[in-house]
Parts: sequence; C-alpha cells; structure tokens
Amino acid sequence: MRKWVILLIAILSITALAYAEITVWSSENQIPALEKIAADFESDYGIKVNIQQVNFGDIKSTFLTAAPAGEGPDVIVGAHDWVGELAINGLLEPIPYLPQKDEYFPVALDAFSYGGKLYGVPYTTEALAIIYNKDLIEEEPTTMSELLGMATDIADDEIVGFVYNVGDFYFSYPFISGDGGYIFKDTPEGQDVYDIGLNNEGAVAGGKLIKSFLDDGIMPQGANYNLADSLFKDSLAGFIINGIWATPEYRNVGIDYAILPFNKITLDSGNNPKPFVGVQGFMVNAKSKNKLEALEFVVNYIGSFDGQKAMFEGERRGTAREDLFNVIKTNAGPELYDVLMFSESASIGTPMPNVPEMAPVWGAMADALGLIINDQDTVQNALDSAVDKILAQIE
Repeated sequence: MRKWVILLIAILSITALAYAEITVWSSENQIPALEKIAADFESDYGIKVNIQQVNFGDIKSTFLTAAPAGEGPDVIVGAHDWVGELAINGLLEPIPYLPQKDEYFPVALDAFSYGGKLYGVPYTTEALAIIYNKDLIEEEPTTMSELLGMATDIADDEIVGFVYNVGDFYFSYPFISGDGGYIFKDTPEGQDVYDIGLNNEGAVAGGKLIKSFLDDGIMPQGANYNLADSLFKDSLAGFIINGIWATPEYRNVGIDYAILPFNKITLDSGNNPKPFVGVQGFMVNAKSKNKLEALEFVVNYIGSFDGQKAMFEGERRGTAREDLFNVIKTNAGPELYDVLMFSESASIGTPMPNVPEMAPVWGAMADALGLIINDQDTVQNALDSAVDKILAQIE
C-alpha cells in the first residue's frame, strides 16, 4: 500500500500541470467545509477543485446520465445506498487504499462497500434514537421492559406513553433486527440477496414486540409520523423514536428532552435494538479522466483526520471516524449533545442495504407491518408473506 501512495504522489507531481482542475458535485450544506479542504489541495498540488452545487435529490440521477457520456464530475458527495446501482453500472472507482482505515466506524465502511470492495470515503452517519420528555419521564430506562413500564405509568386519557411511526419499516427496523432479524445475509463477497432474514426467529420476536405496543394500549392505533411528532411537541407523549432532524423544533417549542441512543437500551434478550444507519461520503467517477487526482483528494484530504474534522465543523453531523468522535465527545459542550447521542445510536446500527434489490423490501415490509399492527394476520404469516413477495420481485 505504501508503494501505491508513493507512486500516486509522483504521478500527481508530474501531471499537476496537465490537469488543472477536478470537479465535485455537492449539495449546499457541504460547500463551506469543502472549500477549505479544496484550498489546501490546490496549495499542495496546484490543481484547482471546482465545487459545483447540485440539489442533493438530483445528484444521483444526473450523474447516471452524465457520467457514461464522459460529462460528469470527478467526485460526487452522496448517500451510501447509491453505491450498488452506480457500481453495477461501472460508474464508481473502487477506493484502493484508505489510510487509518481502522479509525473509521465499521458501520460507515460497510455502508460504502459492495461486492467486497470499498467505493467511497464516508464522512457522516445518521440514525434514529429514542427521545423522551424529561418533564414526564424522571429516570432513563435501560431496558425496553423498563421503558414500556414507564410509558404505561404516565399514560392517561391525554398523555401517550410511547409513540412513533410504527407502520414504517425504517422506524420499526430496530426491533426487527435486535434479536437477529436481517434483510440480506452478509457474506465475504457482499450481501446474499436470496438469503433474507426478515421472517426468522429474531424478526418474529421483534414483530411480536411491536404488536404488543398496540395490544397493551401503550401506543395509539393509527400512530404515524405526524401524529407522533405532534403529540411529542405538545408534551402529550413520554417517549418517541425520531431522528436528529426533529430535535431543533422540539427545542423551539420548549420541550425539555433527553436522547436515549439504542446502544444504551436492551431488549429482554440483552441485545440492543439496531437502527438503520444512513451514511454519506465521497465517491470517484470511474469514467473520470482525472481519477488519480480525484482519488488523492478524496482519500488523503477528505479522508484525513483534519479533513473529516473540517467536514464535521461545517455541518455538525455524526462523524464516520471513531477517533474524531472521541475527540469531539471529550471537548463537546451542550450544543453538541444531540449530535453525540445520535452518533452513539448509529455506532451499533446496520447500514441500509446499498444493493438495488433493496427496492421491493420497503413495500413488502410496510404491508407486513400493516397486517401485524391491525391484527389482520399472525406475525409469522405476515413476515413469511413479505419475504415471499421480496424474493418473487428479485427473481
């Protein structure tokens, strides 16, 4: 690996005059930090980094059209679940070497891996956590049984003990996965999309737990995102599951809340519920004429401790590097409380599968959860049906 780095530096030194610019497509939020890192790169190599703002929702679709024609950027900033589709289309260059790889959270690297290769340098993570109203909940629970007991104790004609978007697979996945449910089996070669664990013993246990929330009257029938969010903002819910995007509004309306990461609460089995993790990172265009320059920028500038620190300071989102997280945690003030708690939740989570075969999972599992929470089928039958649907669409 060391020889590869030395060779790369030599080639870059020779070609700096030939290639005067690399282009990065990024959404608005990353640009201030990127400009600082790009300035260092240009100072070292004399290669300009042209940062172009593109709406996040448009980056992948536009890249899919532009890159095959040789018109795309050299680097894109995007979500890990783009990787499978882009790699299958031959549009992403594998990352040949990542210095200090052991300093990254494994979940972040797994998210950008496909077919046994790393296709991006991650920089930020995102996951759900449990949030509770400190005016209603006096002591933080350590188990789901304790949480549900507290939720039952505070519930009355107005106050709901525990509520979240229960019919949404993204929000209910921590309970499906906690005791061993999984979507696609991980193998050394990547994910086996024909080995689906959404109806195994652990997944069924999770489905029964979710059903108990409603059967026991802890959660109201018809709970969805808007209802849960409104109840919590009105101080009418003790516990909610939500993401970091929701907490600014909770502060604005005066909710005194605390965040309970999933790594700090266990199921009856002793296992932690495991949320989905979304990861964002930098990917290199395989069709780029400036791949070496782009790889150097992404690997050794974005991927460095200082580069990741600059990205964190620019966005204040969960970081993909564990060493940086530990430094931030040691020196953090109250203003970083939310970021740190959601980062802890992400640290034990599962990356959303980045393979195209993930597409049918969402609808099939939404149907299954609907049957379960509305008492229209047994948990086992509903999950068996979901797996059959997913396999049929994959095949």
